[in-house]
Amino acid sequence: MNFKVKTYNAIAETGISLLKESKFSVSDSEDSPDAMILRSFKLTDQDIESSIKAIARAGAGVNNVPVDLCSKNGIVVFNTPGANANAVKEIVLAGLLLSSRGIYSGANYVNDIEGIDSDDLKGHIEQGKKHFKGRELKDGVLGVIGMGAIGAKVADMGVMLGMDVIGYDPAISVEAAWKLPNMVSRRDNLESVFAEADYLTLHIPALDETKNLVNEDLLNNAKQGLKLINFARDEIVDSKAVIDALNSGKLGGYVTDFADLDLIERAKTKGDVIILPHIGASTRQAEENCSVMAAQQLKDFLENGNIINSVNFPELVEPRKSKFRITLSNNNIAGMIGQITTILAENDLNILNMVNKSKGEIAYNVIDTDVEPSKSVEEGLSNLEGVINVRIIKND
Repeated sequence: MNFKVKTYNAIAETGISLLKESKFSVSDSEDSPDAMILRSFKLTDQDIESSIKAIARAGAGVNNVPVDLCSKNGIVVFNTPGANANAVKEIVLAGLLLSSRGIYSGANYVNDIEGIDSDDLKGHIEQGKKHFKGRELKDGVLGVIGMGAIGAKVADMGVMLGMDVIGYDPAISVEAAWKLPNMVSRRDNLESVFAEADYLTLHIPALDETKNLVNEDLLNNAKQGLKLINFARDEIVDSKAVIDALNSGKLGGYVTDFADLDLIERAKTKGDVIILPHIGASTRQAEENCSVMAAQQLKDFLENGNIINSVNFPELVEPRKSKFRITLSNNNIAGMIGQITTILAENDLNILNMVNKSKGEIAYNVIDTDVEPSKSVEEGLSNLEGVINVRIIKND
């Protein structure tokens, strides 16, 4: 079966090639596509055509995808957690150094020198460098908020730098916990991390519950002179509260990947804010990793119905027991499995394998049958109350 995938943004060719090798049609102009793959493009409800079965975000955050609408329509939304983790980890290191060593202001000082003879240059620079004295990262306390794929790498890096690392994540997975060095100390709340850390870096998603998470109250209770680093999302930090904390001295500096006009003005006038143009994951390797992971997830879902790294559907990866497979998503309510199997029995379909998983309000079923399901089977399943969508997948 040939599938069509519509692309937004420039998606690395490594992932596109993987889809094309499987005879997928991939371009930015596909009509009635089966799936979409994108990076930062902001999808609207109108972009979601009725043919769409899945959307893959080549990155971790999905705040540019209308996830609720997708869930309502049975569209699986994938992301690529960890694919850009090393790129972000490295730029966090840059942020730590920029916030601690006067590198940025020192470079500006030298680059702005005018009207000095070469004989006087060295003395002028030596005299000015005293204004850019910093501190070493070693023995500083590094707070990490969010201990997922990126946060775990940042925590490990902090340990390697000789820092005392403390972390907070109320929803840390067992897999992520195993990846943490045993020298990382876990804290039970945000307030304690802000109160103890000399440097604090954020690695949490932009959700309704994390909007302006870093606010006036949290910053007022921070350790004096805290250096705050944000390569996560702009929505999780209240910029006005940051500027107020810089004014009071509670914050000693702010390094961020996200600009707004007030922060830009502060950076120009005071120099205690450093803003980068959202380049945390902008490396060739990260873009290729994200592209390949997104493509692999779409391919396995469209060809086999398997789901991994979805933000709205349960993970379900099941080897094929037949070339005939039914996938069905439904509202997570009682009695659905019995109704589904009744329809199959009434149509003399033998179930070779059936797996049901749920996530929140959505349940997902994969059913392998011994013969090809008929149109009446598909219609019967689709007409059940609570069923969101049904797919019949046949391997040639």
